[in-house]
Amino acid sequence: MILLTIESFLERNQNLKREELDDIIARAKERSLLIDKEYDAFITLNDNLAVESKGILYGVAISVKDNICTKGLRTTAGSRILESYIPPFDATVIEKVKRAGGFIIGKTAMDEFGFGSFSINCAYKIPKNPNDKERVTGGSSGGAAAVTKAADFPHIAIAQSTGGSITAPAAFTGTVGITPTYGRVSRYGLIDYSNSMDKIGTIGKDVFDAALLLQIIQGYDPRDSTSIKLNEESYIDSMNKEIKGFKIAIPKEYYDYNYVDKRVADKIMDSLSKLEELGASFDIISMPMYKYAISAYYIVAISEASTNLARYSGLRYGLQKQLDSSLTFDEYASIIREQGFGEEAKRRIILGTFARMSGYRDAFYLKALKIRKLLIDDYKRVFSRYDAIITPSMPVIAPKIKDALSMEPLKVYGMDIMTVGPNFTGMPTISIPVARVEGMPIGMQIVGDHFNEAKIIRIARNLEKVLNYE
Repeated sequence: MILLTIESFLERNQNLKREELDDIIARAKERSLLIDKEYDAFITLNDNLAVESKGILYGVAISVKDNICTKGLRTTAGSRILESYIPPFDATVIEKVKRAGGFIIGKTAMDEFGFGSFSINCAYKIPKNPNDKERVTGGSSGGAAAVTKAADFPHIAIAQSTGGSITAPAAFTGTVGITPTYGRVSRYGLIDYSNSMDKIGTIGKDVFDAALLLQIIQGYDPRDSTSIKLNEESYIDSMNKEIKGFKIAIPKEYYDYNYVDKRVADKIMDSLSKLEELGASFDIISMPMYKYAISAYYIVAISEASTNLARYSGLRYGLQKQLDSSLTFDEYASIIREQGFGEEAKRRIILGTFARMSGYRDAFYLKALKIRKLLIDDYKRVFSRYDAIITPSMPVIAPKIKDALSMEPLKVYGMDIMTVGPNFTGMPTISIPVARVEGMPIGMQIVGDHFNEAKIIRIARNLEKVLNYE
């Protein structure tokens, strides 16, 4: 019998016999095929499932967002330009998962290079929400959340966030997503979107699952210059401690009905009463720099994306064509990039290149970096007096796929209004499901100070126990 929760599965996984492990692997493979068929959650499924060592994750299936390199397993970042790329190495997080006994079931669907809030910009398929197949999963880690929600076998997902790409799909699917502090988890082996903001995190069915996987993949890596040397934390050991005496900040700007669906904001506010039952308190505060976050974030993100995507010219990386001596390099590269990149990728390349041009760099990119420093100061001011900040995870419930496809780009970018602040400033967040509107889940986002993952996981775990979401 397959136990559905990771927490209960870990009570017996170290004593599994070989035939039991083989049955688990076979069932995970069979169920993954069915999940992909029903929800379009994977870009590539792994045909060679194997457990390489015996550790805490022994027998746990791990899905991996498709912008994280997996040795011998196709990795496309959701783009046609990398359609045939098979990495010759594993990302650091994959090495750690394999050493812990997990096995990789496949690469999950995502917006191309992470460009999107709904996972509708994938070059291969649009993942469907298991709560309602007509609705989006959220982006850009949409496939990861869809698999996590649908899986009826021991499974946790490795995901990645730049501006909210873990929180959004977790909120829209009713799963738990943890985005760690920038530098907590190695980015070695991650296909870059925005170097100064990309973070690898986790999505699980509950707080335990997501925290367990983060505990395994965290840690310093000399191969990543942005990786921070810190003592690795045991989130599992501390998550069940009480939160009596904790002080929570509720920024009023995040509950403004001009920016968030009233039903979503009200459900989050209703859930706050549970904090008081747990012995915590909360205050309504103001974060005045909030209104500048989304504009500054997008200037930095698209500028860095434009730089990173310049490498895909048809020579060294990705899609290639037969060389024609009559073509100049610019003509050849233009053909490759026209065929290989999707509409949203092209839009961000053009806008990002413009923002980095001589004469505009100071006016846009450097000014946006200054705003980031002011936003960090705003958060630090709050965290000097409070243990965490709580906001809605997303301003709306998951829209229908047909509606998302017809949205104007600026409206889509506006969907990140709840998540870009902490992501832009490198703060850790966790999103947990707290209620439903129209039958669809809504998420609560808990934000902590830099490297305070243990504290926000603890708050989330305590709330999870008393909310009785499902």
